[in-house]
Amino acid sequence: MDNKIYYGEYSLKHWINLILKRNIILPEYQRYFVWKQEKTKELIKAFKEKQFIPPITIGSFEEDGKNVNLILDGQQRLTSILLAYLGLFPDKKSFASKEQIGFADEDDNPIDEGLMDNILEWNFNSLVKKGREKNEIKNNIIDGNYANIDYEVDDDFFNNNFLGFSYLVPNTNDQKQQQNFYSKVFRNINMQGETLLPQESRSALYYLNKDLTKYFKPEFVNKIFVNDAKMDFVRYLALLSQYQKDGSQDGLAKGFARKMEKYYEEYIYSLVGENTSNLFVSYYDIFKDTNHEFVFNSIEKTLSELGLFAKYESIIDMDVKLFGLIYFIMFKKFKIELEKKDELLGELNQEIAKFKNVYLHKKNPSAIKYLKSRIGSSIEIYSKYAIRDVTYEQV
Repeated sequence: MDNKIYYGEYSLKHWINLILKRNIILPEYQRYFVWKQEKTKELIKAFKEKQFIPPITIGSFEEDGKNVNLILDGQQRLTSILLAYLGLFPDKKSFASKEQIGFADEDDNPIDEGLMDNILEWNFNSLVKKGREKNEIKNNIIDGNYANIDYEVDDDFFNNNFLGFSYLVPNTNDQKQQQNFYSKVFRNINMQGETLLPQESRSALYYLNKDLTKYFKPEFVNKIFVNDAKMDFVRYLALLSQYQKDGSQDGLAKGFARKMEKYYEEYIYSLVGENTSNLFVSYYDIFKDTNHEFVFNSIEKTLSELGLFAKYESIIDMDVKLFGLIYFIMFKKFKIELEKKDELLGELNQEIAKFKNVYLHKKNPSAIKYLKSRIGSSIEIYSKYAIRDVTYEQV
């Protein structure tokens, strides 16, 4: 039998109830809420004017014998409807200022940072966790975390306006096959005019094998930025995996110069077992099982000791400082001589300055030839400070 698709519509109030009762949920690979307040108000206005609103796409997913309904497309619309119902909007400006000066209320009393919702990486789950009724949610939010907004709506608005849906039911109970199906559906959906960044779209593939999800996106990447973008760890994994197999940077990403996303996808698919690839070393050539936590803890500790958790001004800085470190700890099972920290950082900074003095390199650092230069130089520098880590043999 084929996969099934059902169609229908619900009142906005019913959609709100589905969200608050957690009858529909956001899969982990969904992006954050990215709409501006103006766009949310435009959606509410469109409902009032009875304009066409694209339907929501929901998928049935069986997990551990229990059915859950995943929101595949429509997060931005559903979140806006919920925010209008609550009369709230996440206050990024207020949160950012509190983050910079310390979490405190208007009387300068300290606020438990754990009670604050991270508005910069936010979706409606932050509100749903606070309660299942409007008053309960609003009583549990921290002042300054959300702005109070009058959307000029009442109960009639939510009861008498409707939003359509398509409901997908895959013809399989196998979790991996279902996840494969939905990951591909997610990547093919145009998100209401908000184009997904390549890394956001690609992240749906990380869930094809749940054992490897945190392998592709470990927690420590949340502390490394280039400009305002988080470190793309898969980029490092793929390139270093091919480097490990070839023993050289010369052939890295050959033939993928203008389609690096295809390169990263091929790497991901090769690890999750969707396809085979002769470009990369196998995951099991690096680890005996899916327990890579020890290696990642070592990488995180070394990054911290070297002061490399940072917001880098250029991909040049980040690549030179990180490629060699990740390569030796992860692929060679070495550790870095932290006693020689100053000499190591000095060499890295000199190499960065040298690259930045090349006009074309600084102007176009994503060019493959410059990327390969940074990888080779970073590995060469770290090779002087890398020694075998005998603790790996005890794990």
